[in-house]
Formats: sequence, C-alpha cells, structure tokens
Amino acid sequence: MAVAVVVINKIYSMRKISNLFIFVLLVIPALAQQPDSKESKTFKKKVLDKAEVDQLMSYYTQEGNNSSVGGGIGTEELWDITPTVVLSIPINNDDVLTIDAGLSAYSSASSSNLNPFDLNKSGASGGGGEDDDDDDDRMTQRTASSVIGSPWLASSGASKSDVLGSFSASYAHSSDSRNKIWNAHLSFSTEYDYTSFGFGAGYTHLFNKKNTEIGVKANIYLDQWRPEYPTELKTFEEVHGNLNAGFFNNVTILSENGGTYNPYKFSKITANERNSYSISVSFSQIVSKKLQTSVFFDLVKQQGQLSTPYHRIYFSDTDKYYIGNYSPSKVYDSPTNTDFFMLADDIERLPRDRFKVPAGIRLHYYINEFLTLRNYYRFYWDDWGILAHTYEVELPIKLGKWFTLYPSYRYYVQNNADYFAPFNTHLSTETYYTSDYDLSEFSSNQYGIGLKYTDIIMKRKLWKLRLKSINVRYKYYQRTTGLKASIISSGIKIIID
Repeated sequence: MAVAVVVINKIYSMRKISNLFIFVLLVIPALAQQPDSKESKTFKKKVLDKAEVDQLMSYYTQEGNNSSVGGGIGTEELWDITPTVVLSIPINNDDVLTIDAGLSAYSSASSSNLNPFDLNKSGASGGGGEDDDDDDDRMTQRTASSVIGSPWLASSGASKSDVLGSFSASYAHSSDSRNKIWNAHLSFSTEYDYTSFGFGAGYTHLFNKKNTEIGVKANIYLDQWRPEYPTELKTFEEVHGNLNAGFFNNVTILSENGGTYNPYKFSKITANERNSYSISVSFSQIVSKKLQTSVFFDLVKQQGQLSTPYHRIYFSDTDKYYIGNYSPSKVYDSPTNTDFFMLADDIERLPRDRFKVPAGIRLHYYINEFLTLRNYYRFYWDDWGILAHTYEVELPIKLGKWFTLYPSYRYYVQNNADYFAPFNTHLSTETYYTSDYDLSEFSSNQYGIGLKYTDIIMKRKLWKLRLKSINVRYKYYQRTTGLKASIISSGIKIIID
C-alpha cells in the first residue's frame, strides 16, 4: 500500500495537477460550445426553471480541554453562527449561475489566549506586544500579581472573536441531452489572519439511459497567512530578548529553577502561503430499482505553511517560566489554575508538504415508499502518518406527503500523526512538533436528527416568492479526547417567479 501511494504521489505532482487543471479550463468551455449533432434539437426542458434562493443558518458550540493555543491543554469553548445565502439563477435553458455568500461570526476562548495575560484580576486585557508600550502610566503599575493569565479561562483580548466572510460563484452548462455537464467555480474567503482564493472546474457524463454517471473535477486553492503569534514569543523577538522591554516591562517572570526565559527555537515564519491542489474522480451507478451506489477517489497535494502560527509548544527538556501567581504547590495543567500562565518554548512546526488520499463509497437502498437506507464509508490516508475510517448511516423516513424525518449516525476513528505529542512531552531536539488534538489518536460519534417539509406543488406564495422546502437539523458530536459539540442548522428554499 505504501509503495503504491508513493508512486501515485510522484505521478500526481503539483506541476502535473496544474497542467491538467489548465487543460480543463481551456478545453472544456470550448467543448461546451460545440453542438452535438446526435442530440435532439427539439424542445427541451430547462435545467433550472426559475431562480432559487437557499437561506441557510447554523449555530455551533463546543467545549473541551485540549486547546492547541495552550499547547494541548486549556479551554476549547467556542460558539459560531453562520448565515449563508445561495442564489441559483437560470441564464438560459442550459446554463445555471450559482452564487454563495456567507458570514461566520465566532467567539473562541481558545483563540483569545493568543494573548492570555490580563492587566488585572478583574479580567481587563493587557493587550500584547507594542500595544502596551503606549501607556507608560499603566505599565509602571504592573507587578507579578497584576498581570495574570490561565489556559483554562478566556482572555478579553482582540483575538477572542472574529468574522469570516466567504463568497463563491459557479457556472454549469448542460448539453441538449442533459448527459454532459461542464462546470467551473471561483471562491474567496477572508478573516483577520487568513485569506483563501480558489478556482476549479469539472465535467460529468451520464450514459446508459442516465443509469451511469462519471465525474472528474480539479481544484486549486491559493491561501495566505497574516500570521499572529503568542504574545510572549512575539514580544521576545521584537525586543531582541530584552526582558525589561515591551510587554515584559515591569512584569516578573517566575522560574522553577532560577534561569532566564529564552525561547531560542522560536522565529517568525518567512513564507506565508498555503496552496492546495486536488483531483477528484467519481462513479455512480443505478444497480436496480432499489439500489444505487457511488464511489469516489481524491488526490490532494498541499504545500506551504501547513502549521498554525499561534499554536504553542512546550518542551519537556527545557526549564519552565510563568507569569502570574505561580507557586510550586500549584498544578498548571489543572482547571483549578486560574491565575498563572506558562510561557511557550516555540510554535507548532510541521512539514511544508502533505499528500492526502481519501476514497469512499455510498450505497442507497430504497426499502419502501416510506423508508430509504443511506450508507457511507470513507477511507483516508496521508503521508503524515494518519489512517482514518468514517462510517455514516442515514435513514430518511417519510411522514406522510409533506414531511421527512432524518435520523443519522456517524462514526470516525483515526490514529495520531507522526508529529503529535500531548502537552509538555515534545523534545527540543525534534524538527517537527504539534500538540493539536485534531492530529491525535481518537474516535468520535455523531448523532443527528432532522426534519424537512417539502411543498411539492408550491402553493404557498408571497408576492413573487414561493416556498419549496424548510428543513431543520440537530447534530451532537463527541470525541474520546473529551471534546463535545452541538450544531443546529436550518434552511429555507424559495422559488422566485
């Protein structure tokens, strides 16, 4: 298996993926303009009769004790609300333009601890780095007990919350017979420290009386970090190690062994790009009146800054340094610690290349007019050492003419990446290291329930708007690492006359 994957990795290098993508962009639009003499030129039904609007909303919350910003410990409390609008517009009988725009507003206790140091015990944030140098009166009042922090409490710093904006547009063209579909898309998203630009194209071919479908698509994402760093590391570099300047001015750094804080391995990242290239192939087959199956296979290549600049790392073979009310009798990695913070040794470091191979299969079985069984399995491998398996089952149940109930269950399991180790267990002699529990060994269970109302004849109308469907879903997620999450989502589909 490993040998085969290495061979695939060489074959699908970044250059060949890029060349294939350029071919798709140039050739497919030209082919789409060529008439098919074998296809009927008589009346044909539109791909999409009228414009449709999907109004989507989701609310997500989580809690856990393995914050990557805290080096593998600390609160992971987070909430996120995401309103999204998807507009599908028929351009003519054959072409559809789809526009997707959304916002994601979140508040994260973990991210707030990019700068965990409060100016005083009441919780006012002291800011980080040069922001504190502007207030000389405030700085002179600092003492070891007035500047505190904790990986288990949220700071009120600027990184506590943010808004991510995203926009994408896709264009799909169908042949006269509706057996061939070409599509292309562009996407853009941005938040305070990260920007992503993506584009892609694909082709789908149906044959065997539309019982068989083959699809291929290629995507490229060109992303850019605007890196933020933990306050203590950022300031240490900016003041060139002078612990009486910048954020450290008039702040006592406490040591277990009486040494001097010196995160000698830390340096800011110099190449901020993160690029992803992928090719996906899918095959779908209607086996019988009751059974449909589909398989897919992806090749994904990532290059650039793949580690996160604000994830702290603590080495087990270096001295420990604290800011706050530290004493040897206190336990740092216990949630009872509310008033002292350990200074980081470095930030997360990971290889600048990653190759991923997910492959999966879906089986949909029609049991009767009220019940359908949907099965999904995915295998995942990457060259960072992760092997993962996903199994999901959904059982749509029709409740009369208008409503459908959607109970579901998803199981996931993976081993840890080669570069993962828990809090304070990495060695300073290592080249790559992370304490991000997304890369650890764990399994998870997700339970879901949903309800959908479908107005088949769309009688309900307001002005030029007709209601097509409403759906609400709830999912509960739990990892063996202790992370728990809930998400409730809703969608309203409206037809514009």
